[in-house]
Amino acid sequence: MNVLFLSLSGFRSISGSGIYPDLLREFTEGGHYVYILSPSEIAADKNTEGVEEYHALILRVFTGRMQNTSMVKKGINTILLEHRFITAIKKHLSAVTFDLVLYPTPPVTFAGVVNYIKKRDHAKTYLMLKDIFPQNAVDLGMLSKSGLKGLIYKYFRHMEKRLYSVSDRIGCMSPANLEFLLSHNQEIPPEKAEICPNSIKVIDLSLTEKERICIRERYGLPIDKTIFVYGGNLSKPQGIPFIIECLKSQIGNPDAYFLIAGRGTEYGKLKAFFEEAEPQNMRLMNWVPKEDYNRIVAACDVGMIFLDHRFTIPNFPSRLIDYMQTKLPVLACTDPNTDIGKVIVDGGFGWWCESDDVRKFIRVVEKVKTFDLKSSGQNGFEYLNRNYSAQKVYKTIIDKLKSDV
Repeated sequence: MNVLFLSLSGFRSISGSGIYPDLLREFTEGGHYVYILSPSEIAADKNTEGVEEYHALILRVFTGRMQNTSMVKKGINTILLEHRFITAIKKHLSAVTFDLVLYPTPPVTFAGVVNYIKKRDHAKTYLMLKDIFPQNAVDLGMLSKSGLKGLIYKYFRHMEKRLYSVSDRIGCMSPANLEFLLSHNQEIPPEKAEICPNSIKVIDLSLTEKERICIRERYGLPIDKTIFVYGGNLSKPQGIPFIIECLKSQIGNPDAYFLIAGRGTEYGKLKAFFEEAEPQNMRLMNWVPKEDYNRIVAACDVGMIFLDHRFTIPNFPSRLIDYMQTKLPVLACTDPNTDIGKVIVDGGFGWWCESDDVRKFIRVVEKVKTFDLKSSGQNGFEYLNRNYSAQKVYKTIIDKLKSDV
């Protein structure tokens, strides 16, 4: 089977670790050939380049700036994305007949590409619904449903519905995600949608006690305190003002240490807080290489997830998988619409509080002292194996395609 994967991520190789490389390797190991269309923002790459690996070909298509640029440029390049992808397919893949088109959101502007291949090759199409846009932008005040921003919202909402329409199957992140999709898009037949979460090739990334102490000493982290770590994006979806209030409540806590590692559009707000407050039991780290980051996280005790309380859509951050793989229990502070907190609590590997309740956050931090963190982390690792392995998700997709024949 020839599989076309449409990506908004800058793919260099499928040999690395991550939710998409790990899943695509399952396809290649299953005997399928995978073609990956990946954007390149570098002007030097205006000529589409191909990189071939075992049972995979990566085509890097120049798309202009999609990250770290103005909203206007990002919007224009996002709209032009499908035209540029179709052009690349016609030029470089005209002789290839595809059996399956696989694509995640964001963006919602892949509908034209998907429909082109669906009609040309009679291919099956599978949407992996990671983010629900444009409603998430409305939740955070970046778009609205009226005025000038309302016109932009209506355009992207039309594109969203078009993408759902052209998709033969829609894989959702969680039960709440699935329920939201169907209740807000009643034209979608319920049998068309299913649970298809983030997944990885499960590897035990936990450390021995000796390794944990070594890593803590190397990075100047305390050995005798419970370390709560947040790693990842520091942007509007994470609700940075609430994170800052939580950190303020813990200044001087003699038993707990808080490590924030990441970057994003709201990083400056956290930096300003750290410079003004100078907390002794906290640290803010900017970007570190992926391998170093994984070992730092594994040397901590509790992983944290934050989501802005204004969200009405049920987000399910991939950050959860990173913590589970290092056998850290998880503290999730989120809006009440996502079910990630329910998954964590019911799975016996962490705690949840709403991301507008600093008092509850304080109580949970105190409660952590009484828990067997090692057993909780092991529960999370076992849950990961059962539910979020790339092999399981690959099988879900393949089995559904076979049942549709």
